[in-house]
Amino acid sequence: MLPATTVRNKNELVQIHHLNQGNLKQNLTVIEQKQQGFVTWLYSIELLEQMHDLAPSIIVKDGNKVAGYALTTLREASAFHHDLKQMFDNLQQVKYRNKLLSSFCFYCMGQICVAKEYRGKGIVNSLYQKHKEVFGDQYDFVLTEISTANQRSLKAHEKVGFENIYTHLDKMGEWSVVVWDWK
Repeated sequence: MLPATTVRNKNELVQIHHLNQGNLKQNLTVIEQKQQGFVTWLYSIELLEQMHDLAPSIIVKDGNKVAGYALTTLREASAFHHDLKQMFDNLQQVKYRNKLLSSFCFYCMGQICVAKEYRGKGIVNSLYQKHKEVFGDQYDFVLTEISTANQRSLKAHEKVGFENIYTHLDKMGEWSVVVWDWK
């Protein structure tokens, strides 16, 4: 299995951007979306750099090629990421374990994507295990939102150990808010 590591340079961020762009929902057929999953947000290289300045994301590489990524997205990133700000604002009243989410120390996995030729090889689990290794001592859990239309992603997250804590609708569709609790 290919090992996961943290992003270390701009070239890796550029590769994340290209992998992100190639797997956007609007760039895939309906059949590809259903069979392979998809990502919803496009992350510019500038945005990836700003996020990286706060905390490194996790990648898996095959030689010099980024085969998959899982973006580390701290709450502070909402200052320069409009969609993330809206997501955090929407989560203000959500409860987890009978407490408001805001009372926990957590961050978001902003997006996860594995290149088509590497899917089904345990890379999602590897990316998340590295997240836990790097950030587990600092945070109670990692949280993400997944389009309920993306059944492949929902199943992959469930396999890792994420649990659904909330479902909501917005202008882009229905979302499942999932948490992987580390405590």
